[in-house]
Amino acid sequence: MRAFIKFADTLSTSMGKAFSWCIVILMGGTVYEVTMAYGFNKPTLWNFDFSMQMYGAILMMSGAYCLAEEAHVRGDVIYRLFSERKQAWIDLILYFIFFFPGVVALAFYGFEYAALAWKIKETSWSSPAQIQIYMVKSMIPAAGILLIIQGISEVFRSIICIREGKWPVRMVVAEETEKVLMRQAESENK
Repeated sequence: MRAFIKFADTLSTSMGKAFSWCIVILMGGTVYEVTMAYGFNKPTLWNFDFSMQMYGAILMMSGAYCLAEEAHVRGDVIYRLFSERKQAWIDLILYFIFFFPGVVALAFYGFEYAALAWKIKETSWSSPAQIQIYMVKSMIPAAGILLIIQGISEVFRSIICIREGKWPVRMVVAEETEKVLMRQAESENK
């Protein structure tokens, strides 16, 4: 189980980091559009659709990364008061009731949706440039599959916590400044 957790965390983190570069590409497209529109009075037809595709890529492909980093919003006002073993039981049950049905549907129906888009070589109906969008729609089932893999990893984490009474350590990629400062303050007070 721990080997699968490491594999899933590494995969999710790698994909999250790779698609975070879409922000740089998006910024470059926006700078280009503003320069062309206001500097040369020649706005582009394609940049709005380009921006939407970049936002979509970031949103779809960052879900598993957020799950691996525990960055999703969680109503833990009461949850944090429970023991780690009870938290693990709650997570385990809720993953099967809510998480897996949604992400399996995302992957399954997303595949059908993307396959149809590829079959008809779908273009954006709202764009004057008629930009191709069938390639971007492939990210829907890909995001679903990544979420399934990371979800299995989270189930394994819950099982380990139920057995051992302590959550397995997560891969730390980035840490909130607040946590770093609190840890520094605690070490200085000792």
